[in-house]
Amino acid sequence: MSQHPRTLAQKIIARAAGQDVRPGDMVTCRVDLLMGHDNSGPRRWKPHMDRLGVGLWDPSKIVIVTDHNVPPADHQTAGLVKIARDFVRDHGIEKFHDMEGISHIVLAENGYLKPGMFVAGGDSHSPNGGAFGAYMAGYGFTDTAAIAITGETWVVVPETVRVTLDGALSSGVAAKDVMLMLCRELGMDNNFKVIEYDGALVDGLHVEQRMVLCNMAAELGAETAIMAPDDTTLTYIISHGGRVDPDARDWRSDPDAPYENAHRFDTAALPPQVAAPHSPANSGPVGEVEPVHVDQCYIGACTGAKLSDLHMAAEVMKGRTVAKGTRLMIAPASTRATRAAAADGTLATLTAAGAILLPTGCGACAGMGAGILAEGEVCMASTARNFKGRMGHAASLVYLGSPYTVAATAIEGRIADPRPYLAPAREMA
Repeated sequence: MSQHPRTLAQKIIARAAGQDVRPGDMVTCRVDLLMGHDNSGPRRWKPHMDRLGVGLWDPSKIVIVTDHNVPPADHQTAGLVKIARDFVRDHGIEKFHDMEGISHIVLAENGYLKPGMFVAGGDSHSPNGGAFGAYMAGYGFTDTAAIAITGETWVVVPETVRVTLDGALSSGVAAKDVMLMLCRELGMDNNFKVIEYDGALVDGLHVEQRMVLCNMAAELGAETAIMAPDDTTLTYIISHGGRVDPDARDWRSDPDAPYENAHRFDTAALPPQVAAPHSPANSGPVGEVEPVHVDQCYIGACTGAKLSDLHMAAEVMKGRTVAKGTRLMIAPASTRATRAAAADGTLATLTAAGAILLPTGCGACAGMGAGILAEGEVCMASTARNFKGRMGHAASLVYLGSPYTVAATAIEGRIADPRPYLAPAREMA
């Protein structure tokens, strides 16, 4: 292969395609891993497979997670989940995670992702996998069905946009706030681009917070996001049962790699951010947002209910209570997060404050479970999107913030700044 300077994304695509690549090339790539969930996987693949009379290309390279329609609310959704369970049994898929958490978090928690992998996900937030130095993009139903059958997919090699983040985060500020700022500053139309993150902030973040940066590349409109692996990445993978290759640290962009564009942001002075309805890009400092009354606060989703997110909320809520006339709903992102939060006292802190614990899963984030909104209701959520009707009635209003901000809002019953509830000198890593 040619050794012209290449970005990390180009290197991974070149390996998967078995040939040199440049931006704009259309190539066929071998897929290392395919993820599907109960809403995007077996129920969509099976009709194509039955029509063609074919099976799966490699059951060992397929992960199925039930997360959208769980626990089933009626017999129709129960039937969709049953399709997934039957499909897994009939096709011998061993990497099956039934009601264990949201797919993106389940992949991470089971050590399935590693640097250099080319991964396809049947969900728009699949860029989450980029936090592990993998190229992971979201694909539609027909594309994932084709991948399930052939193990291959076509790719137009995207340009890469470099985003350098400098400075540590101040008290009450999380990776979610950084993403809401980036949605405003970079816009949501970065179509067919890869966002590559680097900088001192990224280096200092825990993997769970790095995942937020990659996950919400979907809100930037990007094809995917990625960051080079380091010791933090590899330690996380190994501690979660995964294996890393000897060359894992070599997966990074060349020093003189060609970027379509480059941006640099100093996050040291970034205040908590809030996105007002109906776009993540409609964001600004919490102090500039009208402190409207909030009916429901929701800590959930792949961007906002991991163990570290629950810790943020508990730090704000400890010794305090949810405001009268406001409800606080918490849906942990995985059963592992639930168990850990129960063991370390986080859930006790939150429920003592008046939080209502919901089952793990995508739930209200996707408007498919407990906690959806009625007409005219206002919600502050740690989810990734606040599009019109996303969490329930089209006439409801959803604001976005970090778990810190959601918790502070629950205490006051109106959109609130979390910093007064935290030690002023504390910094989050």
